[in-house]
Amino acid sequence: MFDVLVYLYEHYWRPDACPAYGLLTRKLSAVGFEDDEICEALTWLDGLQSVSQHAVTPPSEGASRVYSDIEADRLGVDALGFLHFLESTGVLCVALREVVLERVLALPRGPVLLDDFKILVLLVFWSAGQEPSALILDELFVEAEDRVVH
Repeated sequence: MFDVLVYLYEHYWRPDACPAYGLLTRKLSAVGFEDDEICEALTWLDGLQSVSQHAVTPPSEGASRVYSDIEADRLGVDALGFLHFLESTGVLCVALREVVLERVLALPRGPVLLDDFKILVLLVFWSAGQEPSALILDELFVEAEDRVVH
């Protein structure tokens, strides 16, 4: 599923630039993705679009967020730490955080791996028509062992 999501991000500059479901499915299949992987990814994206359109206004920016046991279990320690990093640096607003959390809960399994979580965060930004700063994009894409420490 995550490979399909990355492919869509790399090939379509925004979600509404993707072709209709049937054509997109055929294109993804022609590229070599499996039908179940395509279905999972497109279902997840449909849910993202729905959540983004019907998002409830979250509490103010200064409010604290307490994660339920299910949320904490699904996120795992690494993703939860990265989520906190994004919030504390002001990269991820409260509304987008809630969309990220809802989409993590929509995954069929958990806890989500950190690399997969970063893909989900990137897709939430993508669907909102926002692009994170270059430094955050590096953080989302650069492998930990490839980082240069100064």
